[in-house]
Amino acid sequence: MAAKSKARVVVARLLSTAGTGYMYTTRRTRVADKLSMMKFDPKIRQHVLFKETKGSK
Repeated sequence: MAAKSKARVVVARLLSTAGTGYMYTTRRTRVADKLSMMKFDPKIRQHVLFKETKGSK
């Protein structure tokens, strides 16, 4: 039987702050703060800030 890990991996949805509706999906460990990172938004062809939103079940 596999051992359970203490830090679980969750799926995070990163939404563009440019308002285009473009989304990235990534995995991360459980931490208190929400993820935010600069990534490429192909709809406007620029690097913009992506912030974590609530994931769907």
